[in-house]
Amino acid sequence: MQQVNRALFDDVMVPNYAPAQMIPVKGSGSRVWDQQGKEYIDFAGGIAVNCLGHCHPALVAALKEQGEKLWHLSNVLTNEPALLLAKALVDATFAEKVYFANSGAEANEAALKLARRFAKDQFGEHKDQIIAFKQGFHGRTFFTVTVGGQPAYSDGFGPKPEAIEHAEFNNIDSLKALISDRTCAVMVEPLQGEGGVLPADVEFMQQVRALCDQHKALLIFDEVQTGVGRTGELYAYMGLGVTPDILTTAKALGGGFPIGAMLTTTAIAKHLVPGTHGSTYGGNPLACAVALAALNTVNQPDVLAGVKAKEQLFRDGLHQINEKYHVFATIRGQGLLLGAVLNADYAGKARDFMVAAAEEGLMALVAGANVVRFTPSLVIPDADIREGLARFERAVAKIVQG
Repeated sequence: MQQVNRALFDDVMVPNYAPAQMIPVKGSGSRVWDQQGKEYIDFAGGIAVNCLGHCHPALVAALKEQGEKLWHLSNVLTNEPALLLAKALVDATFAEKVYFANSGAEANEAALKLARRFAKDQFGEHKDQIIAFKQGFHGRTFFTVTVGGQPAYSDGFGPKPEAIEHAEFNNIDSLKALISDRTCAVMVEPLQGEGGVLPADVEFMQQVRALCDQHKALLIFDEVQTGVGRTGELYAYMGLGVTPDILTTAKALGGGFPIGAMLTTTAIAKHLVPGTHGSTYGGNPLACAVALAALNTVNQPDVLAGVKAKEQLFRDGLHQINEKYHVFATIRGQGLLLGAVLNADYAGKARDFMVAAAEEGLMALVAGANVVRFTPSLVIPDADIREGLARFERAVAKIVQG
């Protein structure tokens, strides 16, 4: 049998990733074990994906049950799990129609194509401008990475899709300077994840909505990272007093099984007629069965309230660490999407903290060079939060003490 180790990655994998040396082989709840049997507490959650931790019984049961029934159909046919999941999403949100994809990038690609098609049909070819925000992140397809406001991800691949502009996040005057009757859509994350765990101001989002209405532009919320309970609301828009025209969701939607979705209204959805867009695996029965179990488990008052309580436990623990070691400028974010922003003395060293945490048996993330990011399971036990923070404190101490 082939020996599986980190060196094999370098032999056979395209080098666009640089994964850690350890290889996880087992997970249960918020604990993970590597090949050597070392245990880690998971504050990363697969980058806000594992909303119910690892191997949650409800998700395992759904996968096993559907796995004995039906694995795949093309979209020449529909299937029961897809329809049940779509109905659950419609019932739980503003949406009237759902399109399924495999990832957040694909859901965002569909949203952007729909916005362009809607504007063309309703107003003409001239209404094609898309406005997004600097430091935003919307996926890795060429369209979505260009809409994302981080040139480092989109440069170097040749000519980019056109008619895309970027405003300053949380700066309404910046948006006012760009938006016009030529704008077909404004795309925004209600909380920038990759861009540094930066929440949108409520007033800013409400003004964005008003500007979109004024210029007959669609408002697209990218809730790939904030959706399915991550902020303590089922979707973050619910806490902003702002309803988008199109919403995208993925990551936590499948609890670890790949799935994405675009949600919108009937009036907008009708512009994607047969043949205009599609996906081989979108609406896959296995994915939809698992996602329905995840959605139903998360969308409970006690789980959503628990997210906010656990947020406070995290904040209190991080503040206590900072009182001792003075490494953070602020703790920001919402729910269980939190960022510890490094102060000037430790600027650029977020990865050092992440690596040190792993050495202490804690899986964490970064959001750029200056923010340590935490996106654990929404149902992580309080005891695991406390133990994980204790391990993080030991990592911080190592960095501070050199």
